[in-house]
Amino acid sequence: MPSAASEWWVERFRSDCAALIGVDEIESARFGIAVSGGPDSMALLWLAAQALPGHVWAATVDHQLRSDARAEAEMVEHWCETQTISHAILTPNKAITGSIQSAARAVRYALLEDWRVTHNLDWIMTAHHADDQLETLLMRLNRASGVGGLAGVRSRNGKVLRPLLCWRRAELEEIVSAREIPYVHDPSNDDSRFDRVEMRKNLKGIDWLDPIAASRSASACADAEDALVWLVDDLATRHIREDGKGGWVLNAHNFPREVQRRLLVSLIAHADTDSPSPRGDTIDQALVQLLCGKKVSIGHWLISGGKQWTICAAPPRKHR
Repeated sequence: MPSAASEWWVERFRSDCAALIGVDEIESARFGIAVSGGPDSMALLWLAAQALPGHVWAATVDHQLRSDARAEAEMVEHWCETQTISHAILTPNKAITGSIQSAARAVRYALLEDWRVTHNLDWIMTAHHADDQLETLLMRLNRASGVGGLAGVRSRNGKVLRPLLCWRRAELEEIVSAREIPYVHDPSNDDSRFDRVEMRKNLKGIDWLDPIAASRSASACADAEDALVWLVDDLATRHIREDGKGGWVLNAHNFPREVQRRLLVSLIAHADTDSPSPRGDTIDQALVQLLCGKKVSIGHWLISGGKQWTICAAPPRKHR
């Protein structure tokens, strides 16, 4: 018999999902659950299976970076069999190289998206929770992130849903303990070479920081970021034009500084669609010059300030 706590967990989870995509959608959608085998993702899988019966599929990515990873994925597969949940083990077709965490993350999401499309699933759910969000925000604060960075982990990003961002890690551990759900421990979670692991260790035992409040702040920043993107896209459409000489013109820039910053990035993007956006400090230094009516070079481009800003290809440098 389900306990009162179990019923409350399931109802709360269902409500959180409805807040993300709507009540009607959760009645008909097909959900793929990304399950690493850790307590967080196993709790997510159990919650989804209970709240959305018949609408849940599961997948575990074996990055082939650890010898135990396959056995851990098979543990998830065996538990799914007991719950009549379809499960797949996904593996990359080539070795992961470079910055391991970021490269593995990119591979993981690519594999999950291919699996989602192949199985005609509507959404992928991941088990990011409020403690993860707090760690993300503090790491980004330490890197001088702006509004977009402080939006943290998005609760909804494309076809990815993160319905646990207002749940604590301890709550998810309580679920797997109470329901006797098996789980594994990833040793990389104890490896202090990774920034997130070091941040997690430093936060341990600090109870005056509220991860739920941090998660709500991140959500507010996400809303602000969406509003800024909408505003700047509209202003760029109205005020950025080709100059007929192979360059582009921003014919109005009497806006708040953050809008100016983003319009300058948009102006550069109109001229150069292939290169990555300049870093924030580069844009800030350029703004100082442009607002004084001066010229500034960014990459292969020359931008002139004044009443309107123009961008054109910089002349070739003279060799002495």
